[in-house]
Amino acid sequence: MVVGARGTTAGTGAVEIARLGGLWRVTRPWHPGLRPHLRSYVGYWEAVPTPYEARLVPTGCATLLISLAEPFTQLRRLGMRDGGSGSIGSLVVGLEDRPAICTHPGGQEVIRVEFTPLGAYRLFGMPMSELTNLAVEIRDVLGPGGGELVERMAATRDWAARFDLLDAALLDRLGLGPDPTAEVDQAWQLLAGSAGTIPIARIAAEVGWSQGYLIRRFTQQIGLTPKASARVLRFRRAVTLLGRGTASLTEISTACGFYDQAHLNREFRAIAGTTPGRMVAARRVEGAVALTRSANSSKTASAAAR
Repeated sequence: MVVGARGTTAGTGAVEIARLGGLWRVTRPWHPGLRPHLRSYVGYWEAVPTPYEARLVPTGCATLLISLAEPFTQLRRLGMRDGGSGSIGSLVVGLEDRPAICTHPGGQEVIRVEFTPLGAYRLFGMPMSELTNLAVEIRDVLGPGGGELVERMAATRDWAARFDLLDAALLDRLGLGPDPTAEVDQAWQLLAGSAGTIPIARIAAEVGWSQGYLIRRFTQQIGLTPKASARVLRFRRAVTLLGRGTASLTEISTACGFYDQAHLNREFRAIAGTTPGRMVAARRVEGAVALTRSANSSKTASAAAR
């Protein structure tokens, strides 16, 4: 680990930089004002610029990706007509229930921030249903200020200064964003707390809404329907258990609320575009499953699932 390389310190703590496979990974403690809304906050750059292709799988989070160097060649959502983005740099990704393929020419340097669904609703200040399964240029969501922020961050090589700029911008937007409806917040906590296994009818009863009204308000603020969110949450728990390597597929199927192993396999194919076995065997690039030889050999961050 290298502390302070290409960055010094800031009010929230020291910047830490570590080599992970083909990447340099940059972190520091999260700002207290952002912490309740975050699931991940990391910067990274390639040790050796290498073209790669990778599969992105749903995380149950919304993502803000600040590109400080080369843009993606394309981000293509599988199973959707006209799902390709073309060349895209800094972007916002809403909640997803299907995989995407990203290709990059090499030379990537980014900061990737993952938000809770309702944290993203406050930050982006728009119905999250408008971002579902989409990758959108940052200016189209955050306005001209988003593009100016990226330019200022790219103009400095100091990672602490970059984090400071981004923290300030995020805190400003959170302070102005809409408050989630209390019932939607409660519904999400119930669903996430059960890893997607609690019946939707029970959630509706708990929050005091009809199922139809719950589905409409939940989808608007979260981005996926309660049913689709439950599928992704069950998938994510299964990925976590698979990564531990201590349970059989039958045991994981039961623990995660799948009918049987065949149901587990079908859901992995629908949500991740692969099988449980192949996903465990695949190496990981930062935030994705590597597909190409170059990605496997030079951009591996970890063999553990996110």
